[in-house]
Amino acid sequence: MSDRSTVIRSLHDAGLAAWFGGSLMGATGLNHAAGQAHDPAERTRLSALGWKSWAPFQAGAIAAHGIGGAGLIVANRRRVQQHGGAALNTWTKGALTVVAAGLTAYSGVLGKVVEAHQDEGAEGATEPSAEASTALATAQRNLKVTQWAIPALTGILVVMGAQQGEQQRPGQQLVGRLPAALGGHR
Repeated sequence: MSDRSTVIRSLHDAGLAAWFGGSLMGATGLNHAAGQAHDPAERTRLSALGWKSWAPFQAGAIAAHGIGGAGLIVANRRRVQQHGGAALNTWTKGALTVVAAGLTAYSGVLGKVVEAHQDEGAEGATEPSAEASTALATAQRNLKVTQWAIPALTGILVVMGAQQGEQQRPGQQLVGRLPAALGGHR
């Protein structure tokens, strides 16, 4: 049996890359472009349409990342158990992934509110107009926060994945296994 985890590592990494990149492009490019529409109602309509079009791909990216992450935990369970740094990194990444996924779902709910109120128009994709209803203004302000928090959290996950890769270097594995080999606790 092979010790390689190429498929699950690829699911993990490609899923995270798509989630991070798509979220960052949406927060920067899509929102900016929609905000340039001349008609204020078009700003919210185009933004809602763009994010709605991205949603199935984002869901697929999150699922791929989650499946790959779970597979890596199973494949590397001994290293996670024996190397304290790997265990802490794994638990932290898991918690941040859950938070980022929750924010992504919440962002989708907020997007539906914006879509329902798109005829009110706005200053920008996440900037309400002075005449906006409370529901639209609140949704847009919350979207502005969540749409920047998602790429921030997924960017941290990318860095933590790189850190885990560094922990797999032979010298780091030896340091992690030495206490267990000497009879210490795991």
